[in-house]
Amino acid sequence: MFKFIHAADVHLDSPLRGLSRYESAPVDSIRGACRRAFENLIDLAIEEKVAFVLLAGDLYDGDWKDYSTGIFLNQQMGRLGQHNISVFTVAGNHDAANRMTKSLDSPSNMTTMSSRKVETIKLDDLGVTIHGQSFETQHVDRNLAAGYAAAENNTFNIGLLHTSLDGREGHAVYAPCSIDDLRSKGYQYWALGHIHKQEFVSKDPWIVFPGCVQGRHIRETGAKGCVLVTVENGIVSEVEKIPLDVLRWTLCSVDLTDVTEVRDVLERVRKAIEIERTSVDGRPIAMRIRFEGATTMLAELAAYPE
Repeated sequence: MFKFIHAADVHLDSPLRGLSRYESAPVDSIRGACRRAFENLIDLAIEEKVAFVLLAGDLYDGDWKDYSTGIFLNQQMGRLGQHNISVFTVAGNHDAANRMTKSLDSPSNMTTMSSRKVETIKLDDLGVTIHGQSFETQHVDRNLAAGYAAAENNTFNIGLLHTSLDGREGHAVYAPCSIDDLRSKGYQYWALGHIHKQEFVSKDPWIVFPGCVQGRHIRETGAKGCVLVTVENGIVSEVEKIPLDVLRWTLCSVDLTDVTEVRDVLERVRKAIEIERTSVDGRPIAMRIRFEGATTMLAELAAYPE
């Protein structure tokens, strides 16, 4: 029995958009959210004594402003290295846009799979074979999955791929492929990246988008994190959703149908906020409140939006 973590779309040092213009927003805390979520991932890997970590693309967020992003990454990989935990990753579209990474050596326990061809790595001590290919350029519109090798016999096969699959709303088309393309390879687990919403596409075989580790704007609401996978006797026995985010984005709808007094508006908002607060386990919330419904209060609300 062994465990591994599957994560994707870390977007280290990505600016969380839409909050810094608000005077009372904790800007420094917001800017560090992606790093702290990644630290949570490293903590989880160490705590669970995982055999390895899979990162399915977009570890970076395009080019860095300076080398501090790379230094931070090396520090976190070093923490895993102290516990003999290896990391396997493929470059996604944002990683391919990063020019600075080409001038830095990767940490010794971190393997970025080739962009020139599909690479196969065998972990003989675990009976695991990992197949993967990185993006060579920022825009990859061909079916990378078609070039992946067939499953190795008598081993647990994992496909590591950054892809839009057959298309998902709000995401550009990259390395498109079908579910049948993936199933035809005979792998036991497909570790996908690029789609920021967590999705279990299939359980036979397992085809999983873990989602991003930290929401970055109001279109990325709800819990964000990774999946913790347990394998027993060559079969996936459990795939557990693990939240890692340190700040959560929430769209809160308040029904004002038939409301006639300002105090009733505020009371409904207060109750809605309290419901949201109880669901985030103490995390700070970046909340957008949206009024809905037909009410005679419209003119007054429009006159005093604050």
